[in-house]
Amino acid sequence: MSRIVFLNGSFLPSEEAKIPIMDRGFLFADGIYEGVGVLNGRLVDNEAHLERLERSMREIRIDNPYSRAEWTKLEEELVHRNGMNEGFLYLQITRGVAERDFFFPQNVAPTIVMFTQTKSIADAPAARNGIAVITVPDQRWERRDIKSVSLLAQVLAKQAAKEAGAQEAWMVEDGFVTEGGSSSAFIVTKAGNIVVRPLSNAILPGITRQSLLRLSKQDGIVLEERRFTVEEAYDAAEAFLTSASNFVVPIVSIDGRAIGNGKPGPITQKLRQLYLQMASEPAIAAE
Repeated sequence: MSRIVFLNGSFLPSEEAKIPIMDRGFLFADGIYEGVGVLNGRLVDNEAHLERLERSMREIRIDNPYSRAEWTKLEEELVHRNGMNEGFLYLQITRGVAERDFFFPQNVAPTIVMFTQTKSIADAPAARNGIAVITVPDQRWERRDIKSVSLLAQVLAKQAAKEAGAQEAWMVEDGFVTEGGSSSAFIVTKAGNIVVRPLSNAILPGITRQSLLRLSKQDGIVLEERRFTVEEAYDAAEAFLTSASNFVVPIVSIDGRAIGNGKPGPITQKLRQLYLQMASEPAIAAE
């Protein structure tokens, strides 16, 4: 069965979905995106993802064509039409189609695309075994808090990780870790405290990050929202990342150096279970 996608108000087979070459997302990366995890047919943390979507649209001045209820209905319909139980839903909005010109075009409707990707999240091998990370210079623009479709720096960072035999890249600025190529970065101190960089224009406000911080506080885990260096990460008891497409994943090495005992740590494993428990109920039936 062909994958069904959503394009500008219609659900259709992916091979029939076409976007004009004059779309500003293609010409200028003039657009934003959002990604939502799906577990047991349920959109995980969707309200928070839609809130961030609205913020990104406001920041680059694209009018929002739908209410949150309308967005949710479209997302759920897409999950249902693809019969997806577990995976990832991607949503992208560009300024629309117009003659190539740097100025904002007038009276142009935004281009809206959504598609799903089936993948194992709850029992992914990376979550059981942990992953390797390398560090790279952060070469991105200064508004990283906007979930922009301009991802060339992240593409290059993650390709460098792949070529080094790693699964993610942590980007570094002025000696401090900002975030991963497609994830939020955490370490656990030898005292058992979680350390994560505070929100600012330097990083994306991760939704999984937000929920995990709430869950950790409820469980009594001490949280330190502050910057941390690469050297501190090397010396950490544990390290992990969060993202909508992976939830919580342990990191067992950074730049070839084992973190802790080189295995997923107990605090990371506990946090992953807390998040999975939160994400598992209730569920949307995906028939």
